[in-house]
Amino acid sequence: MPRPTSILAAITTQELREFLPDPLLGQVTALTENFSHLDTDGLATADFHRALAAANPEVLIACWKTPALPAQLPPNLRYVCYLAGSIKKIITRDHIEHGLIVTNWGGSISRIVAEWALFHVLSCLRRATHWTLEMHREGGWKNGGTETASLFGRRIGLHGFGQVARELVALLKPFGCEISAFAPDVNQSTDTNYGVKPAASLDALFAENDIIVELAPLIPSTTGIITEKLLRLIRPGGVFVNVGRGAVVDEAALLRVAQEGKIMVGLDVFSIEPLPVDSGFRGLPNVTLTPHLAGPTTDRRRDAGSYAVQNLLAYAEDRAMPSTITTRVFDTST
Repeated sequence: MPRPTSILAAITTQELREFLPDPLLGQVTALTENFSHLDTDGLATADFHRALAAANPEVLIACWKTPALPAQLPPNLRYVCYLAGSIKKIITRDHIEHGLIVTNWGGSISRIVAEWALFHVLSCLRRATHWTLEMHREGGWKNGGTETASLFGRRIGLHGFGQVARELVALLKPFGCEISAFAPDVNQSTDTNYGVKPAASLDALFAENDIIVELAPLIPSTTGIITEKLLRLIRPGGVFVNVGRGAVVDEAALLRVAQEGKIMVGLDVFSIEPLPVDSGFRGLPNVTLTPHLAGPTTDRRRDAGSYAVQNLLAYAEDRAMPSTITTRVFDTST
């Protein structure tokens, strides 16, 4: 079996431990006689560039805390195995155009993100934030006017239909929901293959469903696409959940709508992160907030690590890697 001449894991010690616990790390080190680890915790970009040039690896394992690659790559570097999702913070389109092979975690953590979307939907329907604030701060308890809602039999609209949306459809099956979606690749075959009906338009998606889940990628054509007009199409008592990307939504408009209290909102992502301490979303009883936790839980980061190991094995054996980032994928990804 061909072997990489060298592998450099330029990730933090914590990332190494969480993404590549034994036996995964052992499988990686078995692929080469020259494996090294560079702890990138607090490492300046210039220092990283010097260390990368000195190591001159054939394969680079990278993750969230890996600094951006230099424009001029070391001569031996052929493959970047990115343990996480969005690679645009460390890799440019030019790198890929000039032959750099790049993979990411593909769909290995999609079910975990879908699980978090389901959490937000249920939290909104059951008014969890309202009752958490009432019970913790006000000593409250349910009363004759208490209103909650169930997910069973509801109409759900998905904006975006990538791997997370498809995993969410599977999680929703026990609830008997009627699901529709709006995305460039949604058509009649989507109904046949997934039981998801194509929405006629984005307006129709928002107007015809009880619950909207935002899952579209953040690209120029989707930035700010969720406008106040769309948000106001959600009927009173409806739900809007965003576990995709914050900047897909006009957040000022969303805040205005949320402050009126007529719909429930669940947000895991924001255009500015961390969410400012004085954000108007904080403290609203009809808004569930989480700090960008939809990605892999600590205990399931090994799923992405296992997927990375499979990619590394495929690279070593000169086999195709299904999660390769082409220029087309780069252009259509967050």
